[in-house]
Amino acid sequence: MRFYLGTHLPVWLERLNVPLFVSHRRLGHRKRLPVAITRWALDSGGFSELTMYGKWRTEPADYIDAVRRYMTDIGKMDWAAPMDWMCEPHMLAKTGLSVDRHQGLTVENLSLLREHAPEVPFIPVLQGWVLADYLACIDRYARQGIYLAAEPVVGVGSVCRRQDTAEIGTIFRELKDAGINCHGFGVKSVGLGLYGRHLVSADSMAWSYEARRNPPLPGCSHGKTGTGNCANCPIWAMAWRERVLARMSIQQPDLWEGT
Repeated sequence: MRFYLGTHLPVWLERLNVPLFVSHRRLGHRKRLPVAITRWALDSGGFSELTMYGKWRTEPADYIDAVRRYMTDIGKMDWAAPMDWMCEPHMLAKTGLSVDRHQGLTVENLSLLREHAPEVPFIPVLQGWVLADYLACIDRYARQGIYLAAEPVVGVGSVCRRQDTAEIGTIFRELKDAGINCHGFGVKSVGLGLYGRHLVSADSMAWSYEARRNPPLPGCSHGKTGTGNCANCPIWAMAWRERVLARMSIQQPDLWEGT
């Protein structure tokens, strides 16, 4: 199990030597990109884009160009998420489309990205809401010649806001039993405790949410940022990460690696 620490601060790629998870929305506008000292994975920023616009306004060709630039200039990228379509009910209301259509658009996008940029490690992402949706999405990929059991990593979307439910645990267990190497997007410590053993990797930015609701660490005034908390603080983030890893190493000693 590889745990990617989520960050909204791309400069951490050249400062922190732990796996990181960074969004395209935080990188795409930058003239200078950091040079990574650590491995990392790229989030496409789909949740934000669909929430704001109800559709993808980024063109696939532009996304491909950006990811190629990240691979060259930043380096050490493990994989990149495609331009997928989430299936939460509020997202369907936003787009006016069905789960089936969101799945179709997600699969079509991966096929397009891989066709035009075969050298880029774009991963498949399963989208759905109930277990039957995710299983149907597996079949949809297979009809496109993409066999998920043969993929090193498969993202599983539309789970992070209901991750503490038994339903999500069942979904991940069934996907693992189907031979799929699942990555959990936005998984918090509760979710990791429930179904971490079914994942090959996960990411989380829960540290920042927690930091915003607590006093800063001793010596961390963050007066220059004016936040009055540690929501942008690498010291808090690394301490949170160590707590999560320590907790998980006790519960699931065979799953976790230190970096």
